[in-house]
Amino acid sequence: MLRKVRLMVVCLPMALGAQETARPITLDEAVRLAKRNAPAAVQARNAVRQQAGTVRTRYAAYLPTLSFGAGANRQNGTRYLLDLDTILPNDVPWRANHSLSSNLEVFDGGRRWFELQAARAGVDAAEASEVAQEFTVSLTVKQQFYAVLAAREQQSAAAKQLEQAAEQLKAANARVGAGAATRSDSLRSVIAVGNARLAVLAAENALAGANASLSRLVGSPTLVTAAPDDQRDAALRVTRSDAELLALAEQGPAVRQAIAAADAAKQNSRAAKTPYLPTLSLGLSQSYAASQPGFALLGDNRNKNIATNLRVNFTVFNGLNREQQVLQASLTEQNAQAALRDAKLNARQLMIQQLGTLRTAEARVEIQQQSVLAGEEDLRVQQERYNLGAGTLLDLLASQSTLISARQALIQARLDARTARAQIEALIGRDL
Repeated sequence: MLRKVRLMVVCLPMALGAQETARPITLDEAVRLAKRNAPAAVQARNAVRQQAGTVRTRYAAYLPTLSFGAGANRQNGTRYLLDLDTILPNDVPWRANHSLSSNLEVFDGGRRWFELQAARAGVDAAEASEVAQEFTVSLTVKQQFYAVLAAREQQSAAAKQLEQAAEQLKAANARVGAGAATRSDSLRSVIAVGNARLAVLAAENALAGANASLSRLVGSPTLVTAAPDDQRDAALRVTRSDAELLALAEQGPAVRQAIAAADAAKQNSRAAKTPYLPTLSLGLSQSYAASQPGFALLGDNRNKNIATNLRVNFTVFNGLNREQQVLQASLTEQNAQAALRDAKLNARQLMIQQLGTLRTAEARVEIQQQSVLAGEEDLRVQQERYNLGAGTLLDLLASQSTLISARQALIQARLDARTARAQIEALIGRDL
């Protein structure tokens, strides 16, 4: 049994190395790839382009419209005169026509101006949404990146657990062989080795799944993994004050998006009231229609009609449609203002929660680091006591279980601190 365990411990690093085929990438590279390839980020960029196109059409509304049409036809054949019993050729000249018209809306009650301002606000909202979406994608990637690091720490902890269980089994077999312990110690040690092996397999599976999820998020066709983090604890610190972070959160991407949406709703509400004013439009047209002996598509300049018109239109009553549009726009504006107010309060609430989570996680990291050191020392002492016959196997197993729990708690505390830091970065829209 001891020989099998030794073989398993020796072959474990080789098995892990054989499975490590993923390409390591840094956190910055993972975020950059995700921002470029994530469907949500692509949709956000396209939304900005769409809103920019809307602004162009709003500017084009100030330009006159222009349309041109032309046609020509000729009929050939014969016609029969019944009274003369005669067939005559039907050779008519070319019939040509063309028209050219232009129209310019001179006054519209300010509708085009308010629609232009609403379109500009729409661009601002789309850009704010793009920034918010980028940080949402960044948050998701960072969480998965940190999950890979945590899985790798779990793998390392499981390997240490297996190594310690193997040493424990070795000592138990030696004591059983010397008659200083019962066979129960050896069996318990075998169970500890089996549990450690299961922990190693679970850590391997967790790391493989985390690598696959990270590869999908960054849009990589090949498997990638998180590069080792040499400053894993130093990078958890946030140097900005809580008051500064709260102020930044109230101007974060989500709040800026709500501000732009409220501004767009305000301009649309103003545009909805413009139908109460008259409109003034100017038109110019030229037309031609005549028969010519030749093709003459453009016709004779002496046979053209030119018309200029100035039109004023004022809608007195249209079935309360204007009133309904004004009401709908006003309600939309009120909803946008309420959403803006809630976005600011929500940003403050989330920042307070994440700051509390981060501070607690930082303290947990420091405490668990000391707990791991104390657990390793206690396990060393209990192992020596057991080897010398001064301690029992139950004491050794209890010490080992305490150390395993401390390592797990340290890994989780690091993961919570990293996640809280990433949440804060997403709230303020910038890296810390």
